[in-house]
Amino acid sequence: MPETEPDRELYKHADPLDTLNQSVPLDQKLAAIHEALVTQIELVDRISVAAYDPASDLLKTFLASSPGRNNLVRYEARLADTPSLAEILRVGKPRMVNDLELFRQGRHLHTKIIAEEGYRWSYTVPMYLDGSFWGFIFFNSRRPVELTEPTLRTLDVYAHLISAVVTAEMLSVRILAAAVKTAHDMVHFRDPETGGHIDRMARYARLIAQHLAATGAASLDDAAIERIFEFAPLHDIGKLAVPDRILLKPARLSEAEREEMKQHTVRGLEMIEAIARNFGLEHLDGLDLLRHIAESHHETMDGSGYPHGLHDGEIPLEARIIAVADVFDALTSQRPYKPSWTNEEAFAWLRKLSRSKFDEDCVAALLFNVKKVKEIQAQFQDA
Repeated sequence: MPETEPDRELYKHADPLDTLNQSVPLDQKLAAIHEALVTQIELVDRISVAAYDPASDLLKTFLASSPGRNNLVRYEARLADTPSLAEILRVGKPRMVNDLELFRQGRHLHTKIIAEEGYRWSYTVPMYLDGSFWGFIFFNSRRPVELTEPTLRTLDVYAHLISAVVTAEMLSVRILAAAVKTAHDMVHFRDPETGGHIDRMARYARLIAQHLAATGAASLDDAAIERIFEFAPLHDIGKLAVPDRILLKPARLSEAEREEMKQHTVRGLEMIEAIARNFGLEHLDGLDLLRHIAESHHETMDGSGYPHGLHDGEIPLEARIIAVADVFDALTSQRPYKPSWTNEEAFAWLRKLSRSKFDEDCVAALLFNVKKVKEIQAQFQDA
């Protein structure tokens, strides 16, 4: 039968949240939700999401939708050090503050920024997935007002919608990361590498990314920084395809064997593509970051790296970040075939090879954060 013109009267309503059906970045989805919410509650000036990392007890800015400037970015704090937020979890209910003047004297940077930007009330809702705490959703307004029960009910509905969208995205990333890490762990049954190395280098990578973004040396938002942190440990997934005769060889590799070892970068990309395809995650926001990390973390600034001999800015930023984080931890960690270097020795070596082998800004970012590097080393020591 030939298609007929649909009855326009039946299809006259436009779904204001149709963006949620599309394969678009998470910040665009949050903006669409914010726009729809404002048609019902006009006074909501800002919606933001903080993600929680249970391994380090860190709350990290992750996503925000607000007009104009937004100074509360690239910020993290331990949940244990923010008693007002920890109290929300203890009580087990959302928190409503009708006048943020109560927090103007707060000692934490985030409370001061909220006050400086003129926000007067907040509604804070914890995010959970199957009973596990994932973070907080914050609704803020610059107008002081008593929140009525109908308004709070509407905010609750939108909070659950935001939580569902955000946790689905975060869960997809974690499923992908877990799938790749499972394969990655199989590598380490053959090529032992400590869990401490993985924990440390991922956090060095986040330190570098945060510093680059804070100084304007790179354009990275909070979501991208979190993706780099999540994907950093997966850079060597391709070693699963390296034969034991090479991977486990106790002696120096021959030239032919070195060339075969180099193929782990290409094989890693192929594995990631297969895993993403098998899990239906080909369109996941941020997947390109993982692709670049796996394939390009051995490229060097002078073009002498592999697999493609990329130069300078041809190398994806996330791969340049991982290269510095990975090499620094390798140098400062003890291995059966070598003693550990001191931080000072490793920094000096990285400084010497910055620009020729490593990204100068990435090296400088790590050097700037010596204190935090030592804190990471103290927290995530090898067993």
